[in-house]
Amino acid sequence: MSRKKEALTLSVPPRTKEQLESIARRLGIFWGKSPSPSGLVAAIAQQQLQVGREALSLDEQQVNALRQATKLLIDAGQIKDAEIIITLLLNQGDLEAPIRQALLQQQTQPIQAWRDRIDQLINAKQPFRLKYRNSQNQNLEFTVRYAEVRFYEKRFYLQIWCEETADALAENPDLPEVCHNRCLRFERIQDIQPISDIWRGSFDSIKVYLHFKEWLANAYEPKTEDVENEVLGEIRQVVRQVVNPFWLIREIRRYGEDCVIVAPENIRERYRRELREICESYNIKLP
Repeated sequence: MSRKKEALTLSVPPRTKEQLESIARRLGIFWGKSPSPSGLVAAIAQQQLQVGREALSLDEQQVNALRQATKLLIDAGQIKDAEIIITLLLNQGDLEAPIRQALLQQQTQPIQAWRDRIDQLINAKQPFRLKYRNSQNQNLEFTVRYAEVRFYEKRFYLQIWCEETADALAENPDLPEVCHNRCLRFERIQDIQPISDIWRGSFDSIKVYLHFKEWLANAYEPKTEDVENEVLGEIRQVVRQVVNPFWLIREIRRYGEDCVIVAPENIRERYRRELREICESYNIKLP
């Protein structure tokens, strides 16, 4: 006995029937030898086919991978490509509320606009006033009279010379030479306004002497900040103009005993202090 069927009459615009037949043929849905629009509608109703937004459904692992990709693209300065992936996630991903909210917030942050605006001001040698929210959610303002976009550890940062130094000196009283220099994240910028002032043309810096030993004596790759690089016996001595000691210490920490800060004493002591704190965290007693 044949299965009972219900009749459904559809009123569709011209050529729609042919379009449905084309889709049915492509998906292999036939009645006899002819493509079947009725079979196509039935397959959709029975959720054997996904259409529209559901045609691309991302699972949790795929969502996490794409979110990680957006972070890497933003860090590499490819903001527009990251925005494309964020839009894809919002439109196609089955996202939990906190993740959706974070992506929406990320989508509204004008990172590319800030980057474009800062590039214009740097090229014009135009000082500017910058409002910034730091990692502790404190609102800060800086009077910027020199700036560069610099790449540190897989991310682009805005390195600035600013007039405000009180908090920097309070936090790092041993480094007055570079208290005017700041390193900022683009996504934390709140506002930028040009001002009438004099463009400096450079950062403050400290000349740091480094000795690379053992395998690093030959493997060391010169940096743009290096002003001297020579081999002294079994040691390679590098003299570097350092704008931000924070990044220097992060760089040499991974080299261990094969890289030594020789001078100046305030940078040596800064690194000694960090090493002592690391030892204390692991209950390592120093003589």
